[in-house]
Amino acid sequence: MPDRGGGPPGPRMRVGRPSRRTRTLLMTVGVLAVLAIAFVMFAGFWTDWLWYRSVHYSSVFTTTLWTKIGLFFVFALLMAAAIGVNIYFAHRLRPPLSAMSVEQQSLDRYRMGIAPYKKWSLLAICSLVGLIAGASASSQWRTWLLWVNATQFGTKDPQFHMDVAFYAFDLPWYRFLLSFGFAAVVLSLFAAALVHYLYGGLRITSPGSRATAAATGHLSVLLGLFVSLKAVAYWLDRYSLAVKAGNLKSSNWTGLRYVDANAYLPAKTILFAIAIICALLFFATLWRRTWSLPLIGFGLMVLSAILIGGLYPAIVQKFQVQPNEAAKETPYIQKNIDATRKAYGIDNTKVTEYSGTSTSAKQTLRDDADTTASVRLLDPNVVSPTFQQLQQTKSYYAFPSTLDVDRYTVAGQEQDTVVGLRELNVKGIPQQNWINDHFKYTHGYGVVAAKGTSVQSNGSPDFTESDLPAKGELGDYEQRIYYGEQTKQYSIVGDSSTKEIDYTDDNGEKSFTYTGNSGVALKNPVTRAAYAVAFGEPQIFYSGAIGSDSKILYNRTPKERVEAVAPWLTIDGDVYPAVVNHRIVWIVDAYTTSNGYPYSSRTTLGDTTADSLTNGQRAVLAQQNQVNYIRNSVKATVDAYTGEVTLYQWDKADPVLKTWMKAFPGTVQPKSAISSELMAHLRYPQDLFKVQRQLLTKYHVTEASTFYSGSEVWQVPDDPAAKTGKSVPPYYLSLKMPGQSSEAFSLTTTFTPNRRDNLGAFMAVDADATSSDYGAIRLLKLPSNTTVSGPQQVQSLFNSDPDVAEKIRLLKGGDSTVEYGNLLTVPLDGGLLYVEPVYVRGAGTNYPLLKKVLVHYGDSTAFENTLGQALDKVFGVNGGTSTSPPAGTTTPPANSTVAQALDDAQKAYDAGQKALKAGDWQAYGVAQKDLADALKRAKDAENQAQKQG
Repeated sequence: MPDRGGGPPGPRMRVGRPSRRTRTLLMTVGVLAVLAIAFVMFAGFWTDWLWYRSVHYSSVFTTTLWTKIGLFFVFALLMAAAIGVNIYFAHRLRPPLSAMSVEQQSLDRYRMGIAPYKKWSLLAICSLVGLIAGASASSQWRTWLLWVNATQFGTKDPQFHMDVAFYAFDLPWYRFLLSFGFAAVVLSLFAAALVHYLYGGLRITSPGSRATAAATGHLSVLLGLFVSLKAVAYWLDRYSLAVKAGNLKSSNWTGLRYVDANAYLPAKTILFAIAIICALLFFATLWRRTWSLPLIGFGLMVLSAILIGGLYPAIVQKFQVQPNEAAKETPYIQKNIDATRKAYGIDNTKVTEYSGTSTSAKQTLRDDADTTASVRLLDPNVVSPTFQQLQQTKSYYAFPSTLDVDRYTVAGQEQDTVVGLRELNVKGIPQQNWINDHFKYTHGYGVVAAKGTSVQSNGSPDFTESDLPAKGELGDYEQRIYYGEQTKQYSIVGDSSTKEIDYTDDNGEKSFTYTGNSGVALKNPVTRAAYAVAFGEPQIFYSGAIGSDSKILYNRTPKERVEAVAPWLTIDGDVYPAVVNHRIVWIVDAYTTSNGYPYSSRTTLGDTTADSLTNGQRAVLAQQNQVNYIRNSVKATVDAYTGEVTLYQWDKADPVLKTWMKAFPGTVQPKSAISSELMAHLRYPQDLFKVQRQLLTKYHVTEASTFYSGSEVWQVPDDPAAKTGKSVPPYYLSLKMPGQSSEAFSLTTTFTPNRRDNLGAFMAVDADATSSDYGAIRLLKLPSNTTVSGPQQVQSLFNSDPDVAEKIRLLKGGDSTVEYGNLLTVPLDGGLLYVEPVYVRGAGTNYPLLKKVLVHYGDSTAFENTLGQALDKVFGVNGGTSTSPPAGTTTPPANSTVAQALDDAQKAYDAGQKALKAGDWQAYGVAQKDLADALKRAKDAENQAQKQG
């Protein structure tokens, strides 16, 4: 352009292009970025595949992967095809634009703008929608596998007489297909309408017809499909009533009520018929080319949904049900009771009326107290610090905060045993660095076990397996613990050039090289690079400490290993160890669940399984998982040395497990494969028991009228020894329930009436897997007007008793603290015996030792040094007829003088230790003199008692 100002032309602005070198550099950076992202994605996939292959469950990985891929592509293609076909037809059916209106002229620039990119735009839209649909569908892999492998329950619902499998396996898949169909039709309708509008098939402001005949027919078909899907939804809604949540007497109520069966059910059937007619009217527009009839039909359907589906049930509820609700709802309440009890495995609960008081003679009660239960005084929830102090040996070992209760044969007699593993504690490594954390300190070492029913004379555990390396009653076994509850970091092992620290004894540090068949080999550089990316640790790729034989161990907790190889199982929160066939194995209880059992009330597992021990000590089961069917269908083991995971079929009748076994063949071993050694350590799981006891607070009632009144509702009491306000945990205990001939290893709990603290019932389940009565639930139901004290009231009696309070005050002397152990309840000759161990943390020890035992029966309370003494006092006798020493001590004093002398000796010893740590030699000398005096008094009293005997 000439310069109109007449002057010389000014310099022109030039927009410089990047140089070839810059362009090459940018392209290189872009390619590297894409490759880096691709390698990160590859690393996750590759490391997962290698891990599943290392644990010999690669079929789980491939089945899950191919199912997800198949669902992704099938539904992505279906959605993309649905959108693409409707956009294509809408474009093909566009009218000629020769006589363009003002409205169409304004749209012309948009048509011109996308004209060169029609195919690419169509491809982009279809791809985007298909990707979203495919990703959503791939998340339904569990629903698909359950549907395609469905196993019949053999039980039919009482309303529609359909097998439970229809609700548990089929209905969820049909619901997904329906939601996918709605999404496809709605998106297609929107896309088609937009294209029709853009190309003149639909008009908003132009005079004359608002739609061409072609557009009318096309959109009517889509609307007909939408209404057809709505008809299908109405039909499926009928069956969904059997598994829908309600609010009758419980927010977790499930199943039809009177209004559902007599108002909603016929309403859904009528609406289904109306929707079918309405859909046919929409399809008829292909010939009639008018919207009048289908719009009238659609309006009728909406009005019917409001009147028939909403207003009519409300009228029935208001004027028929509410005036006589108990009579109207009774048949449906009974269906709910029956289904709930069966779905949770509580339908065979044996309920026995129990008086709560005894008329037996005192001597009989005292004798029976020794044979009715092996009272466990060693509380696994309290004594972990004691195990830690006496058996830790090194700072890089630790015990869990809550130990476990198992059964072992000691001196030819099976007894309850408190067990803990000396696991690796990374925080206790003397000098933490990458080599020490992941190469040198790699494993724990040994089992520590103590008798549950007795302690030593100073109150410390009576160990049956102890020291490092461990020795005792368990014999020879592989003591190294590479997989455990506390082992959450990865370790690199197996190469002889980098020795691991095995353990340290009096002869110094021992080294070790892992030889187990576990872990993923790091010989391949690509594998090392993948793990370096997956773990965010580049040293894995280039570290010289990794040799050709090195293997990486990870996913090392039993819970996460079982969850990974069986993602369809729900894992119990309490995993426990056992020595089986000369190896330490972790035993994991696992559940199959469903939320589709008709009429069965729902429960939220996380809320139901929470108690005073799940506050940082023990895991909570599936926090937000709502279910209305549960079975302990699988027992799993994880080898503590090799990490080998084995799944055993426990409930052979469970159709949910059978369905998953079809989906993942070969992953679950038959029940017959369980060895007798392993069977001896299997037990009834705590989380299932907690779910069942929560349901039994209401569903111990089997009559609908009583259930409706709510007069028999119970509650699980709060833990009286805790300040959390959470439920008391169930306790493992060997006891003899009324009607049993001998003691059985059981899991027990108590109930109190709703909003009251007196005892309402006692519940026990046979927890010994070797017993023919395994899983038998026994419920002792006390009279509704009982005054038998519940756990909170017994604890209050302990705290308010003047004699007990004075002794507690003396125990707290010298900056000592008192801790209450588990308050155990034992049915005894018609009454209830309460036993609670009392621990003292001495000022110089800082770990709890058993010092006293609280016992309560009827109106009597005793607080003595040993269980035997407390039982003698509470029953007012001088001892039982049993020739065995009183439970609670391995060195029982001969009489109260000996007991007092030993108590004084313990106090003198504690005082001496405190003085020794403080460097107060004068106080130490006084304490030693007091100790000698006390021991002399004890010896003299014992000699005197022997002479009198």
